[in-house]
Amino acid sequence: MSASQELERVRRKVEAGETLGDAELDLLREEARRTPGPSLRLAVAHALVNAGAEREALPLLEALRRDFPKDVPVRLGLARALLGLERHGDAEALLREVQAQEPSDPEVLKVLAVLGLRRGEAEKARAYIKDALARDPFDAEARLLKEELEAADLPPPPAPQVQVLRPEFTTALAAALARARVGFRRQGKDLLVKLASGGVGRVDVGSLYAAYRASSGAPGLTAYVDALAARLGGLSSGLVAEASALESRLRPVLRPAGFSARAVGALCRPGPAGLEVFYVLEDAEFVRYLPEAALAPAGLTAEAVDAAAWRNLEASPAPVQLVLIDQGEVRLAEAFSGLWAVAEGDGHDAARLLTRAQWRELMARTREGPLRVALGRRELALVCRETDVEACEALERLVPSPDGIPGVFRLTAKGLSAV
Repeated sequence: MSASQELERVRRKVEAGETLGDAELDLLREEARRTPGPSLRLAVAHALVNAGAEREALPLLEALRRDFPKDVPVRLGLARALLGLERHGDAEALLREVQAQEPSDPEVLKVLAVLGLRRGEAEKARAYIKDALARDPFDAEARLLKEELEAADLPPPPAPQVQVLRPEFTTALAAALARARVGFRRQGKDLLVKLASGGVGRVDVGSLYAAYRASSGAPGLTAYVDALAARLGGLSSGLVAEASALESRLRPVLRPAGFSARAVGALCRPGPAGLEVFYVLEDAEFVRYLPEAALAPAGLTAEAVDAAAWRNLEASPAPVQLVLIDQGEVRLAEAFSGLWAVAEGDGHDAARLLTRAQWRELMARTREGPLRVALGRRELALVCRETDVEACEALERLVPSPDGIPGVFRLTAKGLSAV
């Protein structure tokens, strides 16, 4: 990996809210010292905020504001740090100032939504997120905030007597899971938890933290995460219904080669282009991989699971919309861009490309094939005409997110293949 690719990978981790390692943070600091402008200095500050070090980030952000007083991302970064330090009044004053300058900026709306979340003002937060998603349906951060709001009931709670930041909560939860002998693994912002029935469940740590913050009269942190670990450890795969009812909930997902080592025991088969096909149960709260050991008790075969999963996905093709790639982010395009996104956003969009219904939707929009495909974002699939050299190069330059599938592929009516 070249130096520029490594830097872009580190920046993507920061944008995804992940905590950097010491070497990654040192790399970012060194590049920020050598590079003019606020962008990399701001990335350093965001990296510190992601690690729960808002007090260390605050002087950096205040210096950036002095140097770039009209820069909206700088002021939003400062507002986020102030929110992390529970200085809600200062953050709101700054946000109102920015909103007066940029009333329709989705980034401003998202930070206002975070302020609403912190204050327990759920309706205000929902309104801001709804407005932000109306302006940009592909905004990953807005989608995460929407999921937090949907996952947690947020009546205005009294603030906890002792403020617990998210990194501290995550560390305490990991320790509680270890004490409870619950198998788990961190993956981006999620936890992969070994279910009591032998499967694997994906748990959104952000939603768990929001629920903790919103809990009224919550016990101490240790007691809270111990109870949470016991609940997570008792999760089942959901395989308690009749086989016909289970079949209606099955969906296929595509994962990169070797993913089976991370989803131990989950049913899978080789997929196209060196990828692997796994099967999940539709669930409003958890992503649950179907355990291979659960087939016989449920009266299912691997072949029946595969057929049902693809049949269910065939019945729900996703919308195809024109998009563009702006500084590594996918945005809706107002004019023809040569790039389209299959974007239902439910995690199944990569697999949808292999259905006949989705191929028809794609041909109705692109008008020709074969297509070039990028699966670097789990929440959508990007495509372009193979004859469009500029669009193909844009897909090749796109840096995959940590949970995406790297590389580009070729899609025809016969299926997906490696380029």
